[in-house]
Amino acid sequence: MRTVTRILLMLVTLVSALAMLPSQAMAIPADPALDEATSQQLDELLAVRNSTTGTRTDAIAQLSSHFLGTPYGANMLIGSATQPEQLVIDFRRVDCFTYLDYVEALSRSTTRADFIQNLVATRYAEGQVEFTRRKHFFTDWATVNRIAATDITPTLTPAAITVTKHLNAKADGGNYLPGIPVVDRDITYIPSRSFDNAVITALHTGDYLGAYTPDAGLDVSHVGIFISTPNGPMFRNASSLTANNQVVDTPLTQYLTTAPGLVVLRPN
Repeated sequence: MRTVTRILLMLVTLVSALAMLPSQAMAIPADPALDEATSQQLDELLAVRNSTTGTRTDAIAQLSSHFLGTPYGANMLIGSATQPEQLVIDFRRVDCFTYLDYVEALSRSTTRADFIQNLVATRYAEGQVEFTRRKHFFTDWATVNRIAATDITPTLTPAAITVTKHLNAKADGGNYLPGIPVVDRDITYIPSRSFDNAVITALHTGDYLGAYTPDAGLDVSHVGIFISTPNGPMFRNASSLTANNQVVDTPLTQYLTTAPGLVVLRPN
């Protein structure tokens, strides 16, 4: 009996110890390795955030401006159905989605630890660093925890159109992202022809804009930030166009001539 009792006690102790260990998906490095340029820029941007006394959208405008001129880099994140997800923090190059990730997380942060936690919460569902938990679609920001923004598109004009999309499902029956389930979601967008002065006036600096795409399985093809400037309304974005290939301010009315319409998310 004593031997059985000892074995049971050992099993209970082992189970308790395992329960206290963080899962691999939840393990977030307190200070992940950063290249020197990113590390220095992160400290500078946190100083900007801490000196901003206005609203969080004011912070978004200020922080996003510091990335102007940053080179564009395609597919900056690392991870797939067959490759372990990595927490990428690299300010030397950005794609349109990582640019928004960084600005959104910075706008909520005052320290490095804050930034890392907020980046994970912005980029991943339930804060779990896994490919299957990554917010792959723009409208995930308004539907998947942690919710980063509210979809205000339907409130801006009666001309808004709603389409049911099967996100991640290609027209030929395949998937864009192996290992990621297909999600049925109603996507509301404002056609570019309906973006009159009343709609533009209703936009706020710091609103997140997604270029609606009619392609099956996708909600948007590009994202950026609405910024009201003395030179007019701008679409601040990490542009892959050969003429740009960096973070730029594109006049919104000019950009609208190249996109079918826009989805508008307002930061919470």
